[in-house]
Amino acid sequence: MTGITTFIQRLIPPSATGDARIILSTRAIRAFVDGIAYVVLPSFLLTLGFSGIQIGAIVTASLLGSACLTLLVGMSSHKYTTERLLTYSSWLMVCTGIAFGISTPFLLLLVVAAIGTMNPSAGDVSVFLPLEQSTLSSTVSDKDRTAVFASFALVGSLVGSVGALCAGVPLWFATQINQSAEFGRRISFILYGVAGFALLRLYSQLSQSSRDKTSKSDAALGPSKTMVYKLAALFSLDSFGGGFATQAIFALWVYRRFDLTPGTLGVIFFAAGTLGAFSSLLAVKVAQRIGLVRTMVFTHIPASLILMAVVLAPNVWWAMGLFIVRGLLSQMDVPVRTSYVMAVVTPAERPAAASITNVPRSLASALPPIAAGWMLDQSNFAWPLLICAACKITYDLLLLGMFRHVRPPEEAATN
Repeated sequence: MTGITTFIQRLIPPSATGDARIILSTRAIRAFVDGIAYVVLPSFLLTLGFSGIQIGAIVTASLLGSACLTLLVGMSSHKYTTERLLTYSSWLMVCTGIAFGISTPFLLLLVVAAIGTMNPSAGDVSVFLPLEQSTLSSTVSDKDRTAVFASFALVGSLVGSVGALCAGVPLWFATQINQSAEFGRRISFILYGVAGFALLRLYSQLSQSSRDKTSKSDAALGPSKTMVYKLAALFSLDSFGGGFATQAIFALWVYRRFDLTPGTLGVIFFAAGTLGAFSSLLAVKVAQRIGLVRTMVFTHIPASLILMAVVLAPNVWWAMGLFIVRGLLSQMDVPVRTSYVMAVVTPAERPAAASITNVPRSLASALPPIAAGWMLDQSNFAWPLLICAACKITYDLLLLGMFRHVRPPEEAATN
């Protein structure tokens, strides 16, 4: 824990208040237990004897439930203090973990998944997201806002990966005390619930100004409503394209095209993911030179072109080498995108803006994998990857055309 605290402290920009350290710490805790949960959940449900359709139903209920809760929190943040919403969310996390840890009936687990905080994916679409992003944006100066969101993305990605690697520890512990694998998996969910108590403790240490923050306005979105909806639509197009090239779809194409082993592909994914995580820090430097919108566009388009090159590569080494290089560029827009949204809306609108621009992205990415799988059933050619690249380039050009003149405060001040 001391090592993680030291690591987080080094990532915090100079102008950040102590609240930034707290939010990055809570992000690390959530990422760690989420990493364990999304690895353990499918095997736990299989152990209970559930069918593939039942498992899919629980995963879908969890995704849709998290999306709805996130929207609800974002759109009601103007009525309640941040402290109250974070407290309710943390207690919901506690109840979710305990319920999964002690429950067996399918219908009960389905209901808990729908109304709880369990996140069955590596991405962070959760009830905590709009509250943490809006709080984090107020802990730094405009100049350091992108840097602190880069740290937020880096912590989530790296600690989440560590959590996934540690998913087998509870099962190992169960064998040491002569218990079943199911018992070990249930421990994983109890640990998830206990993490909610840690969040309660950390959130209580936020400054009074952060805990009491509320706009007390009549609506969650005010003057920035039209802009937020436009950004949400554009981000959804980007995510829709990304759904054609998820890790699972890319892996399916690689297995059929090049016959790689899962172990080899795992190393390739790890290398690309590590580059993607640390590219968040590089994105800060680029944004300081060319601006937030141009950073999103001028790193994203090359990443899409490289994906096209992967499809056309003459052999497996060229294809996988290009895929790893793409990892350095493909995620540079993530912290920049969040920073931009937080910058172009008023402080009171930030929780709602975070919800509305993140949730539709998650929902949009859930649809294409079915079509992508069908395409790969018909042909080994990587049509889904080309569609992904085309959608993303279209998004980039639309974003540049519509928002190149809408500048955040730190850029407007220098022009």
